[in-house]
Amino acid sequence: MSLASSLSKAAGKLVAKFGGAVTLRTVVAGEYNPETGRSGEFVSDVVIRGVLQDVTRREVNDIVQAGDKRLLIAANAVSSKPTPDDRVIIADRELQVVQVLTVEQDNQPITYELLLRD
Repeated sequence: MSLASSLSKAAGKLVAKFGGAVTLRTVVAGEYNPETGRSGEFVSDVVIRGVLQDVTRREVNDIVQAGDKRLLIAANAVSSKPTPDDRVIIADRELQVVQVLTVEQDNQPITYELLLRD
């Protein structure tokens, strides 16, 4: 077993043990409707476990704003990498994914850290 595989399993177990349930809503743009002037969207929800944190004042910069949250999820908990088009639902609040950082080993994703905003 490779180091990346071992780290991926360990990350999955730790996030499952210490994380809380969140819903990752994957959003895919649909067809453009000329009558309404909008594009539809297809959503797919999956409940996973993640570790949620507030951002600190030191982290606030051009991208990170006060009030943002960070969500750490195991890469093996999702079938594809989350994108900024996706949303996360936590306690009936829908948060937008602003940025996704990937921690990887040997080009294999171990965890994803999602920056979330209201």
